[in-house]
Amino acid sequence: MMQKVEAIVIRTNDYGESNKIVTLFTRENGKVGVMARGAKKPKSRLAAISQLFIHGLYLFQKSNGLGTLNQAEMIHSYKEVRNDLFLASYATYVVELIDKLTEEKQPNEPLFHLLQQTLLYLDEGIDPEVLLRIFEMKMMQVAGITPELDQCANCGSTEVPSGFSIKEAGFLCKKCILKDEHAFKITPHTARLLRLFYYIDLSRLGQISLKDETKKELKLIISAYYDEYSGVTLRSKRFLDQLERMGDLKPPY
Repeated sequence: MMQKVEAIVIRTNDYGESNKIVTLFTRENGKVGVMARGAKKPKSRLAAISQLFIHGLYLFQKSNGLGTLNQAEMIHSYKEVRNDLFLASYATYVVELIDKLTEEKQPNEPLFHLLQQTLLYLDEGIDPEVLLRIFEMKMMQVAGITPELDQCANCGSTEVPSGFSIKEAGFLCKKCILKDEHAFKITPHTARLLRLFYYIDLSRLGQISLKDETKKELKLIISAYYDEYSGVTLRSKRFLDQLERMGDLKPPY
């Protein structure tokens, strides 16, 4: 049975001398694997459409295992992302996070739109660090590890949070922050950003500019939370961290 889907390529693996196994995140069916026969050959009609980050319409033969890709039509190539090491590194982290936190053939159209919008914003030059933090916050729901962002995780107080606790999985008020000596002390601004990044409709994101120290604080908190609860290890995250330590990531923001 043939099926046509709208999808974004989130992973590719070489298979044999000339084939590729392509993992698609589809609007209709979630994550799906297909065999792209001959896609490694430069003149193959599937060569361009089976590359990482490509957004297109894909026609494939369904089966119990891997489907077989027959043809495809490109919608968006995200050229700026694909041609820039800096942007490609962030985009790779985004697609790997989706790949690791989703199961095969579990439809999730909102997540497809989130991925599409994130890649589009990266391509258009929106601050990739901000986009990544928003994406990470939104993926917490997919992973089933949503922190408490609406009240104190310990006592339920709705006063302005004074800290974020990995152990308590969420905000802590001024009184309860004393119960966790390892809690991150945060400003009201950081608390608002964490909550905003989780709830925001990404398609309505306007211009947003954050100080470097704020970005570092958000990254530290979110990374620690993922390390504790997500159960995933990402090669792309290690690569990003290495590039940052080497000073190779020089965003023009």
